Amino acid sequence: MRVVALAALAAALGLATPAFASEERPTPAELESELVCPVCESTLDTSNAPVAIRMKEIIRERIAQGRTKTEIKDELVAQFGTGVLATPPKEGLDLLAWVLPLAGLAVGAAAVGVLAWRWSRPRKDDDDDDGDGGAPAAGPELDAELEHRLDRELARFE
Repeated sequence: MRVVALAALAAALGLATPAFASEERPTPAELESELVCPVCESTLDTSNAPVAIRMKEIIRERIAQGRTKTEIKDELVAQFGTGVLATPPKEGLDLLAWVLPLAGLAVGAAAVGVLAWRWSRPRKDDDDDDGDGGAPAAGPELDAELEHRLDRELARFE
């Protein structure tokens, strides 16, 4: 058990190292895929709008100055607003953009589960008061003449 825990810890640390390196030494392509052009509203790596070209130049200049990914993003957000982020921040009211879809999925899954459970249960007839387990109640007794006539009519069809 101890070996498995150590292996999991080593794997987690190994995967976390590139993330830390990405923060300290971002690439232009990485930042351009995480930022949106404020004019055409597509990511910078797919936009050729003049504003997008200027934002790409800013990114390259800041990387050359040794700025971190967070510093570069913060500068562009201060200049153009939070609309330049491809994903909304996970704080304040923007947190709703992350929580509401997940909550909607959870509510939908719960509703489907409840409905499936109810549909799979045997139904009990509300009008069934005789306690025979759901068999339909018998109709009124037929008089002998009507029953004899019904038998004759049915015999014609056999």
